[in-house]
Amino acid sequence: MRRYPPVADHGMVGDLQTVALVSSDGVINWFCAPRFDSPSFFASLLDHDRGGHFAITVDGADVSTRQLYLADTAVLITRFLTPEGVGEVVDFMPVDRSETATDRHRLIRVIRVTRGRIRFSVACRPRFDYARAGHRLTLHEGVAHFSGPGIDVHVQPAGPLTLQRDGVDVVADVELAQGQVAATVLTVCAAGGQQPPPPTRDSIRADFEATCHFWYRWIHRSTYQGRWTESVNRSAITLKLLTYAPSGAPVAAATAGLPEQIGGERNWDYRYTWVRDASLSLNALFGLGFDEEAHAFRHWIGERLREGRTVTGEPLQIMYRIDGDPHLAEETLDHLEGYRSSAPVRIGNGAADQLQLDIYGEATYAFTRTEDLAHHMHYDGWLALRDMLDWLVDNWDRADEGIWETRGGRKDFTYSRLMCWTAFDRGIHVARDLARPADLTAWTTARDAILAQIMDRGWSTTRRAFVQHYGSEVLDASLLLMPTVGFITPRDPRWLSTLDAMDTELVSDSLVYRYDPAASPDGLRGSEGTFSLCSFLYVDALAHSDRLDQARYAFDKMLTYANHVGLFGEEIGPTGEQLGNFPQAFTHLALITAALTLDEELNRPVHPRWKN
Repeated sequence: MRRYPPVADHGMVGDLQTVALVSSDGVINWFCAPRFDSPSFFASLLDHDRGGHFAITVDGADVSTRQLYLADTAVLITRFLTPEGVGEVVDFMPVDRSETATDRHRLIRVIRVTRGRIRFSVACRPRFDYARAGHRLTLHEGVAHFSGPGIDVHVQPAGPLTLQRDGVDVVADVELAQGQVAATVLTVCAAGGQQPPPPTRDSIRADFEATCHFWYRWIHRSTYQGRWTESVNRSAITLKLLTYAPSGAPVAAATAGLPEQIGGERNWDYRYTWVRDASLSLNALFGLGFDEEAHAFRHWIGERLREGRTVTGEPLQIMYRIDGDPHLAEETLDHLEGYRSSAPVRIGNGAADQLQLDIYGEATYAFTRTEDLAHHMHYDGWLALRDMLDWLVDNWDRADEGIWETRGGRKDFTYSRLMCWTAFDRGIHVARDLARPADLTAWTTARDAILAQIMDRGWSTTRRAFVQHYGSEVLDASLLLMPTVGFITPRDPRWLSTLDAMDTELVSDSLVYRYDPAASPDGLRGSEGTFSLCSFLYVDALAHSDRLDQARYAFDKMLTYANHVGLFGEEIGPTGEQLGNFPQAFTHLALITAALTLDEELNRPVHPRWKN
């Protein structure tokens, strides 16, 4: 068991309420339950010695591993290749199709040998409440029962596998020959919950088949028939895995505290629902035909608007817990050393009380981008949106913290103004198209004032580019969305010169930095890698601007930075390693959007670049 495997050296399994990360060594070193944002009980990814893990490994100097997903599913297979034979661990979590919140979750680990004979080592060492709480172990008739604060974990073996006590943990060794199978079923439930029935080979097979069929049916709904089906399908499944089914709210990533720079302090908790990320996820899934997910999230955000329950007093705040709770107090886990000594490890998120005006544009754009989405907005939903835009009329011209949640003070960010323009523009169109009551005069006046202001103060005549905030000369990759939302045509000279400037300053071998922290201090020490979301936004912008050869080359190169099972984290480091929380929904939704745009542009029957 490696002390800290690379962040990207993991696959993810889940049941649409929580997820677990499994390294290619067969170690579960991140698992929170019963929800994404619950305390962890396996967290060796953040502290090898204290965090806790569940390992099924094969020892030996000549062992190599391979990891893959069963195609079009969230079933993960870790293969062990040794001189003595070939073995596999199959990890999956059965999905509760009722989509109701539950405290009971199962993670099934099937151990099998396909060639020769293999000896596996099993060790289950939970550490509850981010390794802050102790637990009691009861081992009775081969079943391990770990009792922690408010939560029980049962580990039930099946087949020729016998658990043995090792202090407050359990271990086992099992040697299997070709065709033999063993398994463990880990069940999480509320404290005092009933012990699950003993697993059998037939019950495990039935769970496996039901899980596979769930994912087959779900991905079959996709309407995508483009050039990058495998990558798009994997990204769609990843977005689905990161969505809390009982509420329809996506989380930004599966993890907390993973660094954007090894040894740095940019270590945030991403297990919450950002209005921005979730709205853009809605767009991506809707573009693939997953309208049920789009409507579920629209209902969730509508509830937030109707409740008006925020810590800031604004109509919306930038992020919430998955059940809509606006309280996300940030704290530091000083007892954990952090991934490769990258401290502090933070849970909660202090950025929840920031003012980020762009969220109103992303939410409005998501709900009104297509006629179908707009027509599904019932009258009460429209009134909530109308009231939000009426509030924005009086508030759009305020300094804020911006899309990147900088902690260096509020500024007049161009991107925030851009998305306020988008909110008014989309609201005006829907009000007119659907004959809804609205103060169109005020909205139109605000929209036009924003456009004039951006063209005047957000444009640098020196740089010949739109800049990060008024009065600066700093470029910002978030502005790659300018043509996407219709603010400027993709062949406008101002836009093309902005794209050229970004090519020169922010792009490194098709990878894109968000901005230059040295030129625009953000209140944090250290640097960061290229931001994978921005790299896909760059592809999208190139395609819109008729730079198709460059766009396709950049897209195909970016796909080479995916990990071995097609997952992306937040950033790419200097040597190609993945950094930050993992996997990140923002990156996967941008991959889908870029693929859809590229396919659309490449499929045009007669394109100028093909003419004589």
